[in-house]
Amino acid sequence: MLTRNSLYLLLWILFDGGLLTSLQPQPQQTLSTEPKENVIHLPGRRSHLQRVKRGWVWNQFFVLEEYMGSEPQYVGKLHSDLDKGEGTVKYTLSGDGAGTVFTIDETTGDIHAIRSLDREEKPFYTLRAQAVDIETRKPLEPESEFIIKVQDINDNEPKFLDGPYVASVPEMSPVGVIRTALPNMDREVKEQYQVLIQAKDMGGQLGGLAGTTIVNITLTDVNDNPPRFPKSIFHLKVPESSPVGSAIGRIRAVDPDFGKNAEIEYNIVPGDGGNLFDIITDEDTQEGIIKLKKPLDFETKKAYTFKVEASNLHLDHRFHSAGPFKDTATVKISVLDVDEPPVFSKPLYTMEVYEDTPVGTIIGAVTAQDLDVGSSAVRYFIDWKSDGESYFTIDGTEGTIATNELLDRETTSQYNFSIIASKVSNPLLTSKVNILINVLDVNEFPPEISVPYETAVCENAKPGQIIQIVGAVDRDLSPAGQQFSFRLAPEAVIKPNFTVHDFRNNTAGIETRRNGYSRRQQELYFLPIVIEDSSYPVQSSTNTMTIRVCRCDSEGTILSCNVEAIFLPVGLSTGALIAILLCIVILLAIVVLYVALRRQRKKDTLMTSKEDIRDNVIHYDDEGGGEEDTQAFDIGALRNPKVIEENKIRRDIKPDSLCLPRQRPQVEDNTDIRDFIHQRLQENDADPAAPPYDSLATYAYEGNGSVAESLSSIDSVTTEADQDYDYLSDWGPRFKVLADMFGEEESYNPDNVT
Repeated sequence: MLTRNSLYLLLWILFDGGLLTSLQPQPQQTLSTEPKENVIHLPGRRSHLQRVKRGWVWNQFFVLEEYMGSEPQYVGKLHSDLDKGEGTVKYTLSGDGAGTVFTIDETTGDIHAIRSLDREEKPFYTLRAQAVDIETRKPLEPESEFIIKVQDINDNEPKFLDGPYVASVPEMSPVGVIRTALPNMDREVKEQYQVLIQAKDMGGQLGGLAGTTIVNITLTDVNDNPPRFPKSIFHLKVPESSPVGSAIGRIRAVDPDFGKNAEIEYNIVPGDGGNLFDIITDEDTQEGIIKLKKPLDFETKKAYTFKVEASNLHLDHRFHSAGPFKDTATVKISVLDVDEPPVFSKPLYTMEVYEDTPVGTIIGAVTAQDLDVGSSAVRYFIDWKSDGESYFTIDGTEGTIATNELLDRETTSQYNFSIIASKVSNPLLTSKVNILINVLDVNEFPPEISVPYETAVCENAKPGQIIQIVGAVDRDLSPAGQQFSFRLAPEAVIKPNFTVHDFRNNTAGIETRRNGYSRRQQELYFLPIVIEDSSYPVQSSTNTMTIRVCRCDSEGTILSCNVEAIFLPVGLSTGALIAILLCIVILLAIVVLYVALRRQRKKDTLMTSKEDIRDNVIHYDDEGGGEEDTQAFDIGALRNPKVIEENKIRRDIKPDSLCLPRQRPQVEDNTDIRDFIHQRLQENDADPAAPPYDSLATYAYEGNGSVAESLSSIDSVTTEADQDYDYLSDWGPRFKVLADMFGEEESYNPDNVT
């Protein structure tokens, strides 16, 4: 009896108490009533006019486990209402065990189990059946599922699997709910208990089998303890420079429970610190982390006080009567003063300046202040990393910004640079602000005609015909609603061949004023157009369009615009002939004048050359003093060296004494060239009749003969005998190719010559 009661207690704890669940899934019951025989009727197809039911569900078949018969075990039968017994219906089976465990007679629909089954191995099988027309192979019924359950027999003794078992009992459970539970069980006092349980099988063919096991009963924690702060006041010190979002301190409440029952939620009680601070829970340590939501300022407020509430995140309604499961503590935060950099009055400064503003003009100012208790003066300077320093300057004390160069909006329309402010008492403390300067446009450029500058007109054009539409462009920044006006220049208004028609939409058309144009009379027309803008100050420009007369067909398509011959069969106009003759006369006059000047200049040169000849001047490369320098040197001596006047004294210097013409010594053979030049230099220095002192004298001296003798073919041997040119190889790499050419024939390869 004790064993039976113990077994009942264990089974109640494991299953009825909800502590353990079954490992095998339970098949779904699909029928409310069982049929009298194992036959499933398949309903035939109904007419579409009949009401269709919700759909039939297969009945459940049953088969006995551990069947030991010699014939396959009969399970049941499938039958369709459309099967008239004529052999036109075929039954198919698919799903769990189809073909391996269960077979079906395709004609009769009988289902058999072809092997022994074990309910402990698989308690049921889910299969699918369908009736198919044998001839058309089309299904007569929709495919449906049915279940074959394996009926259990008592062939196993009871066993405790995977023992010892572990069960849990909530602490603080009332006495009597679980008979083995001790009164006033508290997990915080003792966590685990052990119970010995015996089970016995009283029925079946193998009755009397029994088993024992040990059950470890672990007390499950419940949320029966509220969190408590170890102290009522927490003091924190925070520097005013702490960044927003940073953690500035931690507080902790203690909860003796375990697991999720010990999870704590922290909240700031609405009051003094609700807007500046926030608190979150550290999931690992269950501490409250206080974070900063807004910047702190020691000069504005030096201390903050607020309350923090700690409560259980998971409450148990069974213990609500025990009291509130939360606690409150006070947090006092002291703000520490920190030496801070200056603060600009704006996060971004935007300024405007007109282009071409004079250098040194003040366009704006920035302001920064030291907000610390002991305020310090501030100095300003432009950040050297930006490109604004070359175009703008800043007053280090006042913070005023002025132009440093002339600005051109067409080159740069906007400047973006940074200004740094530093404290005089601590230059390392700096702050930076961006400056955005927009360059405003000044109407300084006149509008110009847009392409094309050249157009064409047909010879057969009619008056009032638009031959070209032109627009205007302006290098200035055109304001909204900018209007350009077009008109003829004043000089083209009188009897114009063309006119300008302004469309008032910033475009204009070139309009013809004549009935036809002739290329023979005039091929090109130049039309001056005045374009004016509407900005202030008003700018205008005159643009000349070239209009070429072309030959066109009747539809106005241009056929040819080439220049034709001057002399046409019909002749030229009188004006054209006069212009051509006048040009020819002018060219002839220029040629005659040029020839006369050449002859006069040649005659004067020959006459002057007879008067002053210097035989000791070989080369004269001095420009002299220009056309007025007539005393320095007479170049005629070089043109006629035979006409020499003896005892001719230099005109550009005054000689000390009159010297007779000198006799030059003969140059000895094998004279060194350095000695030769030195000798000639001394002769010219001592000769008062020598060329002017700013002249250049050159001496043609060939030097001594070559040791290799002459390479000319004049003195070459006239015989065809081979000559020896091996000495060319000793002259160095410059004569290598020559040595190969005159050396042995087999050693010279023209393909190797570069």
